[in-house]
Amino acid sequence: MTLAEAPKDEQALEAAISRPPAYVAEALARVDGDILILGAGGKMGPSLSVMARRASDMANVKRRVLAVSRFSNPAVRDYLAQQGVETVSCDLMRPGALDDLPDAPNIVYMVGMKFGATEQQARTWAVNAWLPGAVCCRYPRSRMVVFSTGNIYGLTPVSHTGSKETDVPDPQGEYAMSALGRERIFEHFAQEQAMPQSVIRLNYACDLRYGVLVDIAGKVLAERPVSLAMGYLNTIWQGDANAMALAALAHAAVPPLVLNVTGVRMLAVREVAERFGELLGKRPVFEGEEAPDALLSDSARAVSLFGAPEIDEDQLMAWVADWVLRGGVLLNKPTRFESRDGRF
Repeated sequence: MTLAEAPKDEQALEAAISRPPAYVAEALARVDGDILILGAGGKMGPSLSVMARRASDMANVKRRVLAVSRFSNPAVRDYLAQQGVETVSCDLMRPGALDDLPDAPNIVYMVGMKFGATEQQARTWAVNAWLPGAVCCRYPRSRMVVFSTGNIYGLTPVSHTGSKETDVPDPQGEYAMSALGRERIFEHFAQEQAMPQSVIRLNYACDLRYGVLVDIAGKVLAERPVSLAMGYLNTIWQGDANAMALAALAHAAVPPLVLNVTGVRMLAVREVAERFGELLGKRPVFEGEEAPDALLSDSARAVSLFGAPEIDEDQLMAWVADWVLRGGVLLNKPTRFESRDGRF
């Protein structure tokens, strides 16, 4: 399968989102030792883990790639094993759990709690801000890539290019505040322990089973109203997000290198829905009006390091439309990108 071809089934999709660009193999060739991926059972973790395995093999680097998660779905663990990724079943919040994990000089930290944060505030802070400190104490000499979110910025005027890494955070809601707390805890230990880190502020990764574009396409296909409350967005193909995050291991620094990882274009929700209308043979229905601000990030710094995403927004929309029109498998996990008050 080439990148020009839309994946037709989950097997092809998994192959596409775990396919490492050459720059990932080159980056991982410069990083010594095993890679431990914490929180690897979520939407992005399995494909990122497999990409780490494939990129290491491309680079002829002998290393273990270990994926850690509770693995509530045994099929995910089986898939990873088939792809050469070792798995460790573990509830990281269990007392003593971190002590049982293997040592590793490279950590990709993907643990986080978003949905349900408004109703479970204490647990949200424990997962997003307490656990990072415990991980840093367990792995004081490891190089780390830490997943964060563009939600820590708050809303920015659509007349701008989006929030930059140097902007002062303005988190709204328990999730965004605790996510900033996660960053601050990692930053503290980076300085205290001379621990090199890269922080990935991700805005809306999208494969074909979930993501903001899937949310919008599904509503257009079902002739349900598309909300314009958050009238603009950024998104990025999950394969490109995986690639940039893994390559960031080679760029980890003290203080941490912070990268906005998202697409290069600001997309208007109205225009996206209208494009899906053309591709799906439906007339989109809208509700509400666009506000003058939105959750937007400027990805120029990441692009300067890794280049633009291989799959651009137009191609991604075409792939999503093809997938949903054919009845492709969906995760049925809405992003709730329409939220303007930070309540998830």
